[in-house]
Amino acid sequence: MRVTLDACVIFPSVLRAILLRAARAGLYEPVWSDRILEEWQRAIPRLGPQAVSEAALDAARVREVFPRALTPARPEIEARHILPDPNDLHVLATAIASGSDAILTFNAADFPGHVLAAEGIARRDPDGFLWELWSHHPQAMDAALAATHAEAEAMAGAPLSLKALLKRNRLNRLAKAVGA
Repeated sequence: MRVTLDACVIFPSVLRAILLRAARAGLYEPVWSDRILEEWQRAIPRLGPQAVSEAALDAARVREVFPRALTPARPEIEARHILPDPNDLHVLATAIASGSDAILTFNAADFPGHVLAAEGIARRDPDGFLWELWSHHPQAMDAALAATHAEAEAMAGAPLSLKALLKRNRLNRLAKAVGA
């Protein structure tokens, strides 16, 4: 399954880590464009100067680890569609050009179901998507969650509740399913 990741799901570091670990485990194939990665990096400065340099490294790393994920811009596809937010046309064009099965986003209103359905693309929210991956591949997802949890605790320098970590990232259904 190919899934285009909107910048809003790449921005939160915990969510990004879980998604990329699931992709590395072969549970789905991520897709993005330079513009999606640039949007993510443009949002980072509000987290501070250290976050900016970390994001640049992360962006370089994801390009290296997932070379097939990068989809070139397709302005001709953008031009033939209308979305509530024209700034999201590039995400839809990336999904269409890459043959994605879905767009993963928190912004449901910006990607109307009828527009996506006409292109054979589903809109997925991160919580439902990750819950589904966990339901079908519990061992791989448990490993991704455990590694992300350990990384978050190391960064915090203190124990963190997995449940709180998932809920803070709007992954309530997943938190309940894994018994966090």
